[in-house]
Amino acid sequence: MVSISKAEKAYIQSSLQSDPPLRADGRGLIDFRTIALESGIAPIANGSARISIGRNAQDGGGGTEVVAAAKLEVESVGDGEGVDGGRVVCSVSCSPTAYPLLSPNALDDLQHDMTSVLNATLSHPTIRPKNLGILPGRKSWLLNLDVIVFSDAGNIFDAIFMAARAALWDTKVPRTKSVQYRAKKSDRSDATQAMDMDVDEMAHVGSALDTRQTIQVADFELPDYWDEGEPLDGRQTWPVCLTLNLLPTLQFLDATLQEEASVPLKLLVFYSFQSDTTPLLRGMRLLGTGVSDLVQVKSLLKDGEKYARNVWVALEGKLKDEDLRRNQKARERFLNR
Repeated sequence: MVSISKAEKAYIQSSLQSDPPLRADGRGLIDFRTIALESGIAPIANGSARISIGRNAQDGGGGTEVVAAAKLEVESVGDGEGVDGGRVVCSVSCSPTAYPLLSPNALDDLQHDMTSVLNATLSHPTIRPKNLGILPGRKSWLLNLDVIVFSDAGNIFDAIFMAARAALWDTKVPRTKSVQYRAKKSDRSDATQAMDMDVDEMAHVGSALDTRQTIQVADFELPDYWDEGEPLDGRQTWPVCLTLNLLPTLQFLDATLQEEASVPLKLLVFYSFQSDTTPLLRGMRLLGTGVSDLVQVKSLLKDGEKYARNVWVALEGKLKDEDLRRNQKARERFLNR
């Protein structure tokens, strides 16, 4: 966040609305700065990623940098906030160096606003992964997604959602096996000695003469696998964010801090693109002091869908490349043991 004078604001607006439009770095209105993605950066997390937008190629400094990490923990269903089938909780923290001009209270307000946008979109039940459940009605996974903003050189919401989607794509859910305890009624002397066995390996006897007393699944265990688990279910449903910076006669993408300070209104749209299905609008937000009517918003949503698809396709390709790179490294580490 920067503060610019009225003269600077008028100069930037007139440059953007000129023919052809002019931007300080020479980009077109719908061009993004260089985006760098790296996944698996936090070894103790179940999934992590770093996104940088507009980083200087010479010294690696500058630009917008965001890191996201996902951590899974077991919680009991019915005790507190536990939900059968699991849940996702998101939070955003900002480094004080990213916003040196903000007071601690203003920084807290900014973090709260970012968290509310991210959490309202990604924690919605319609996109909850199906493999967050452990024991139906008893145990489930709580997925904590923590996002940290290290630097902000503009377009922060797009960077936050890119990092969040990359971290969730990278997340592996540990495999679990249900364990139950059974005892025979006929053998009263051994009734107190419970024998544990895997549910998947049990033979269900349908005989009417079977007098054994069956107790439901009571606990679970983590099998010892060489890999980190299975990917989150429904990775295609995680949305991307696209920020449309609005001027009276045009809109443009990937604004720098100076350009953001010169526009009165921004429209955030959240789209997910699943194969062979129509795009889904997961949400939208209008930020700023400007105004917009319904007709303009409908037109902007069409443009936003087109631009968001381009971002989604590029990010999807990069995430698949990162999967191949990390899987190859994991196989090499396993073979070299």
